[in-house]
Amino acid sequence: MNQPLTGLLKRSKITLLAACIPFLMLAACGPQESYNKSKAPVGSAPPTQMPVTAQKAAIPTSGTPGGRGQGGSFSGKQNQAQPAPANTENYNRIEDNPFQLASNSPLSTFSIDVDTASYSNIRRFINEGQLPPPDAVRIEELINYFTYDYPQPKGEQPFSLTTEISQAPWNPTHQLVQVGLQGKRISAENLPPSNLVFLIDVSGSMNNQNKLPLLKSALQLLVNELSEKDRVSIVVYAGAAGLVLPPTPGNQKDKILQAIDKLEAGGSTAGGEGIQLAYQVARNSFLKAGNNRIIMASDGDFNVGVSSDAELVRLIEDYRKRDIFLTILGFGMGNLKDSKMEQLANKGNGNYAYIDNLLEAKKVLVTEMGATLLTIAKDVKIQVEFNPGKVQAYRLIGYENRLLQSQDFNDDKKDAGELGAGHSVTALYEIIPVGVKSDIKLPAVDDLRYQQKNNVEPAAYKSDELMLVKLRYKAPKGETSQLISQPLVDRGVKLENASNNLKFSAAVAAFGMVLRDSQYKGSANFEQVLSLAKQSKGTDLEGYRTEFIRLVEKSKSLAGK
Repeated sequence: MNQPLTGLLKRSKITLLAACIPFLMLAACGPQESYNKSKAPVGSAPPTQMPVTAQKAAIPTSGTPGGRGQGGSFSGKQNQAQPAPANTENYNRIEDNPFQLASNSPLSTFSIDVDTASYSNIRRFINEGQLPPPDAVRIEELINYFTYDYPQPKGEQPFSLTTEISQAPWNPTHQLVQVGLQGKRISAENLPPSNLVFLIDVSGSMNNQNKLPLLKSALQLLVNELSEKDRVSIVVYAGAAGLVLPPTPGNQKDKILQAIDKLEAGGSTAGGEGIQLAYQVARNSFLKAGNNRIIMASDGDFNVGVSSDAELVRLIEDYRKRDIFLTILGFGMGNLKDSKMEQLANKGNGNYAYIDNLLEAKKVLVTEMGATLLTIAKDVKIQVEFNPGKVQAYRLIGYENRLLQSQDFNDDKKDAGELGAGHSVTALYEIIPVGVKSDIKLPAVDDLRYQQKNNVEPAAYKSDELMLVKLRYKAPKGETSQLISQPLVDRGVKLENASNNLKFSAAVAAFGMVLRDSQYKGSANFEQVLSLAKQSKGTDLEGYRTEFIRLVEKSKSLAGK
């Protein structure tokens, strides 16, 4: 064989041997000691409790932050550089509510929504230098992030009802109606005792600084607000679920904080097992005259299949009927399962908040603790009947995933939203008055064969009422709803003379429509939003409205790049 060919073969053998060395070493090491714990499906017997004393919670993991296998223990640190995980954040598609003809569809029915996660989540996007994806923008959650100057309720009613009407800023020929609810405020010392079970995701995906470390700081804030009448338990889940802290009086803060401090991340996410165990703990320490609630904290990365999702929802609904409610706190970025977390909180008669920094944690768990932890009215529904003699068409802004059928309003078996102590809820309708020629293309409906269309009572044209607002709600442990109704009359108030409540909520709604590039945004733009928000900022003790203005300014800058 000639020398050049011989040299080539030698070099090839050396290269092949070098390439095989890593695989040979891996094979020589043999398999790691495995941890094999059978996972009970949701609805079966709970997993064995996992007592933790002076050591950190022993959660079986794969040894890597994003691992899904089992085996070995995890210290929360990586031994070598890992590739950046793919972004798997998930948002359900939102289709803007269209205009409806009042003559054909005079009733608009929906469930209230006190979630605020969308606002803090889009704030995270903007602060990181990018505009949020349109489907991350739920306009009702942006509006309801802020409190408004609604009056406190009188008498035995748990909330007050306020309505107002003026011009729509983005289309002055249209009108904007604000419907506001204000829950009764209850001071922290007057809150009933709480049986709280912290259900904490300690899987590998929670290892980032803005996830488990931030969560631990957030829970410490809440613990500092508890008293001896409260009870706290901690359940963790990753490759398996475990009880880290049995029910403990709220004044034993050192013991509770020590248990929180010892948590660390690693392993796959057995969310179904964790919820099952948390509910069992809450049931065993149930307070008949208290607030019984699971507070689940996660990035939402549940490693369960479709069938398990359905079982999970049924489990949450079942315990909701037993007066054990579910609050969900979302953390982190990259794999936030926003749509799933919102759905589970809705099914659990609770609320969903996204914690992007410690100040948001303080807002949700300290400043608004009563609203977060104590439900004062459940299954709250709103139904608006529009007067076709005055209203040509209308559109509900936001609440796309909270719409109900007309008959659901009187159906006390139909689940709806909950109102917490001190919570305010705002809904906005855009109205096209009768006789106004709008640039909005309205739906066309064929003539009816068996009945007359537009059969409006003559009295409707003579009435000065535009609409009738009706609400139904139940007491927190009640089964029969109560009805409140209030008509709305147009007083011809110009936008510049409208209240700060209406103008600021309109600014926030316009911001959401611009971010979503909604087909109904009209003349709305960032400049208009800024002008309206600055006019109506009012008293801003916590600085939330000032921060909103800063976010709009930053969004304007990002959009111009």
